[in-house]
Amino acid sequence: MTRRAAADVRLDSLLRTACDVIVERGLANTRTADVAAAAGVSQALVFYHFATKERLLAQAFAYAVEQELSRLDAVLRSATPPLTKLRRILRLYTPTGRPWAMWIDGWAESLRTPELEKVCRRLDLRWRQDLAAVISAGVADGTFQCADPAGAAWRINAVMDGLAVQLAVHERVISRRQFGEWIRLVTARELGLEPAQLV
Repeated sequence: MTRRAAADVRLDSLLRTACDVIVERGLANTRTADVAAAAGVSQALVFYHFATKERLLAQAFAYAVEQELSRLDAVLRSATPPLTKLRRILRLYTPTGRPWAMWIDGWAESLRTPELEKVCRRLDLRWRQDLAAVISAGVADGTFQCADPAGAAWRINAVMDGLAVQLAVHERVISRRQFGEWIRLVTARELGLEPAQLV
């Protein structure tokens, strides 16, 4: 293994460890010393790779979210029709586990950390743009009825975000079944579908 490859492996390992620490401690309470201790490396090595705590947090957040976005990319690259892609996107967005804990924490911490806000905004916009692209493709082939695919993507995504926070943070306020039903209802209304078509 070349020195460059070894450094890449070490960086990947540090990012994975940082994600674990962030989920346990939260973005605001994670210190570079915590990540170094969990990774079994010196704090100097953490600073070598990231320069600042803010950069470490932003890159760890991006790393975690990019893992989820790779699943979105697979949906978009598939040769399936827009309706099938839309169904899969709606299922992908259902809040589960670590990625959602980091999203919610990332949104909150973005109010105070400009570097994290830039990363969070970029990744957040990516969901909306990809959803809008699927809606546009469905409009083009006559599957969806929608005069404003970008606006519909924003409205659908806003409802998903709001319900996802309730589902992820407030136990038993709404159920996963309700989350799915309400998202399908809102999406169907935006795109001239019946909710049953999105199951």
